[in-house]
Amino acid sequence: MGKAVATQSKTTKKRYIEWYYLMLLIRRFEERTLMAYGQNKVRGFCHVYIGQEAIAAGLKSAIRPEDAIVTAYRQHGIGLSRGLDPNACMAELYGKKTGVVKGKGGSMHFFSKEHRYFGGNGIVGAQIPIGTGIAFAEKYKGTDNLCVTMFGDGAARQGALYESFNMAETWDLPVIYICENNHYAMGTSVERTSNITDIYKVGAAFEMPSEPVNGMDPDAVHDALTKAAKYVRSGKGPYFLEIKTYRYKGHSVSDPAKYRTKEELKKYQDQDPVKMLEQRLLQQGIATEAEIKVIKSEIKQIVAEAADFAEKSEYPDPSELYTDNYMQKDYPFVT
Repeated sequence: MGKAVATQSKTTKKRYIEWYYLMLLIRRFEERTLMAYGQNKVRGFCHVYIGQEAIAAGLKSAIRPEDAIVTAYRQHGIGLSRGLDPNACMAELYGKKTGVVKGKGGSMHFFSKEHRYFGGNGIVGAQIPIGTGIAFAEKYKGTDNLCVTMFGDGAARQGALYESFNMAETWDLPVIYICENNHYAMGTSVERTSNITDIYKVGAAFEMPSEPVNGMDPDAVHDALTKAAKYVRSGKGPYFLEIKTYRYKGHSVSDPAKYRTKEELKKYQDQDPVKMLEQRLLQQGIATEAEIKVIKSEIKQIVAEAADFAEKSEYPDPSELYTDNYMQKDYPFVT
């Protein structure tokens, strides 16, 4: 346990390029999402991942496709990192039937059994026991898989976290808990809501291995998760990482984020994970300006095509209202 610092990983050039590609894809996808919301094409609650892209990148490279992931509602970036189709993701935001969950989930509820991605959950902290249950299922079936269970600093105050931590540690469940600490929950700082500002220390109460991670650096995220995954797969039980990050936008699109100072925002913008990684690629000779330009052009096209796909897709038929949902047949409005 200690201070979160950047690390010098033995990362290959190929992985650096893959990280940059994914992080830039998430950034441009989210920027297009904000624009579409402003045009009233995306409605309802919407939470973008701008600023937290290094977490998605490090997570993708550190775990296996067979592992499960469950997270909260700021989740477009994690879904894209898991391999969900950008077209289907954008269509979901538009509420179209070609969306990843047929236009029924919207911004907060992406899901893909095929990609072992279990959301996208709208209730604060509700995904923590869900992820714990998925880990229990993996242990029960005798697999070598683990479940990454992600939540924000606000959800770290929920009682479900303590119940889940106790169960996971007692039964040695194969789960990596990740707190994406972007400091403000819905708009109130960690300092104003808890006497424990280093959230990873909560794990000590359960004798759970816990540590902070620099979430602005994909190297640091990858290394910490690789270490945690090795521990969990060995059968020793859960691991807890507090990944310190920062969201550049408000809690949701309706939040002007006036609770932050311009100086603080500038401080974190100077650590922009996408820009910092691009500088690293160029300075270390991992990629040339021309190669970076090609990547940017390709991603611009992918995001434009996703928006066009969403625009041209149809809305679900009203008859689909009750399909893919649990319901009781004796409700008077159900036929």
